[in-house]
Amino acid sequence: MNWNGLPDPLQVNTRILSVAKQHQVQFGLYVIGRNAKAATGRRIVESWKAAGHLIGNHTYSHRPYNGVTFEEFSADMLRGHRVLQESLSTPLFFRFPTLAEGDTAEKRDRMRSFLTEQGYRNAHVTIDASDWYYDRRLQARLEREPAFDVQRYREPYLDHLWNRAQFYNDLSIRVLGRSVPHTLLIHYNRLNSLFLGDAVQMFRSRGWRLADVSETYRDPVFASAPKSMPTGQSLVWALAKESGKFEKDLRYPGEDDVYEKPLLDRLGL
Repeated sequence: MNWNGLPDPLQVNTRILSVAKQHQVQFGLYVIGRNAKAATGRRIVESWKAAGHLIGNHTYSHRPYNGVTFEEFSADMLRGHRVLQESLSTPLFFRFPTLAEGDTAEKRDRMRSFLTEQGYRNAHVTIDASDWYYDRRLQARLEREPAFDVQRYREPYLDHLWNRAQFYNDLSIRVLGRSVPHTLLIHYNRLNSLFLGDAVQMFRSRGWRLADVSETYRDPVFASAPKSMPTGQSLVWALAKESGKFEKDLRYPGEDDVYEKPLLDRLGL
């Protein structure tokens, strides 16, 4: 969760929470500790907690683990815990910045053990998406052209989410023999304040059932600890990588602007 740079973080917050209320579903909010220290941040976190959503720890400073030592990263995680401890849900959930669990197997395993010792579970993602890139493009366009019609992003963004959901769901069936309950990684940004309701309605109209995030995390797949490298991917992707059977199907990075740029360029977005 990062609301820095949003034109009106509280308005964005109202829009996103209204989607959850309308569809009667529990979301998960993974909070960067430093963003929760100021008054606006505290109000946002408190509003999510009051509405019954899952609140998780996303470190204090959002530095990816791959770029720092275990000692630095674990200290940053604990600092985030101290700032957020009164708001955190039970059981405790931690999400790695950029999903990266470490650039070596030793760092990965050391942090996994540390989280367990601290009573935390890894808030795995099964469907990774590039909403952050779509939002970045949209924000840049609005800076250049304030009157730009934001609705032009609606259909391409929904198509992107559906495409990614189909890819990871198909991979789940091939790797695990079933469609697992999915967790979709998207961000607290302008794009989702505009189109999250449309995205939820799209999934429902196409036969997907929305489940509370707490219910989803009770599925045994989320206790998996794949040994695949590199880390920082969808849990389904990591399990497929670990199996050694799907190498030709697994692009890396799983989601990145390099894959979305040609499409948005072609659409003039």
